[in-house]
Amino acid sequence: MNTTYYDHGTAAERWERARMFFDAKEYTAAARILDGLVEEVPEQVGPRLLLARAYYHSAQLHRAETQLRVLVERDPVEHYARLMLGRTLERQGRQEEAEPHMRLASALAGDFESL
Repeated sequence: MNTTYYDHGTAAERWERARMFFDAKEYTAAARILDGLVEEVPEQVGPRLLLARAYYHSAQLHRAETQLRVLVERDPVEHYARLMLGRTLERQGRQEEAEPHMRLASALAGDFESL
């Protein structure tokens, strides 16, 4: 497959293009752009988190889980990554594995009633 369009431009231009595709609910196209961007800037949270969300919304749950695990390993208190990891595991039918992540995400968000 020709990926020239997805790889074209600066990192900032590709980030904006990926966000436009994501906002338009073109999750697979967004993921194609973000995949290369994450390889280029692996330390940045934003592109990796949006890539995980694009995978989640396009039902590529294993790929979403992989990206989310990288995020929570690097930053254990990254609230949204924890929440998304929990939801991703739930969506795969892995409720027991999801529960600690969901509880921790609630605690990090200050939502102690749902604990």
